Amino acid sequence: MARFHFISGLPRSGSTLLAGILRQNPAFWAAMSSPVAGLVNGALEQMGANTESHSFFDEAKKKRICRAIFDAYYADLPQPIIFDTNRHWTARLHQMVELFDDFKVICCVRNPAWIMDSFEVIYRKNPFDYSRMFNPASRQTVYSRCDALAQVGGSMGSAWTALKEAYYGEFSDRLLLVDYDILTRHPERTLELIYQFIGEPTFVHNFSQVDYEENEFDQKLGVKGLHAVKKQVEFKSRRSILPPDLFVKYQEMDFWQDATGTAAAIIANKKSSAAL
Repeated sequence: MARFHFISGLPRSGSTLLAGILRQNPAFWAAMSSPVAGLVNGALEQMGANTESHSFFDEAKKKRICRAIFDAYYADLPQPIIFDTNRHWTARLHQMVELFDDFKVICCVRNPAWIMDSFEVIYRKNPFDYSRMFNPASRQTVYSRCDALAQVGGSMGSAWTALKEAYYGEFSDRLLLVDYDILTRHPERTLELIYQFIGEPTFVHNFSQVDYEENEFDQKLGVKGLHAVKKQVEFKSRRSILPPDLFVKYQEMDFWQDATGTAAAIIANKKSSAAL
């Protein structure tokens, strides 16, 4: 039976890059966000108290069905260690500890101001593609776009609140937060620490030939390049394209800079406010 770990955290923070690196190891399977979290949630809704079939499912049966979804979805993979990616696993730790005896969650993080900047860069690179990321009202200006992303139901806001829940929760010792800047500046050392955290022997990765893309998924979403991974892992310094007031507004949301009240492991730089 496969052993499961998870990749979660914030959008535009290196989760696809990390998956592309990890999958170089022949013992690992890793990819972009999978539908497994949605399938589990849908199954639980169908077995919930709001349905007429609720009485047919006791706690043990619910757990078996949820675990069976994982096993069925990944049944055709030969790799013994699977990393399932979804930004909302951090809000499901109370369920996951009931399904798996031992698992870790690698949470990719980045200063939220740079996350907003990255979304804006992608938006401007596709000037004639109106994606499903925004509705007609929210896509009007950079201010409305950032606000939509930061809402509780937005791409950034939903992941941020889920991560914060896990970071201060009772299962925070399952988490390893990996900052995007550290991953891109020091990939070899970062991967060594990840292997140490999950208890697996190290593997020699090729950080100059990371080969992974999901062009078809991005095209269907209407956001070309959203999951593009460059072959060379490297950090590139640049100035933010956000207006200064927006950058200041979001840069203070990096709550993981304060390790008080959590047992999570963290690979991150000390805070910097510069909009390079």
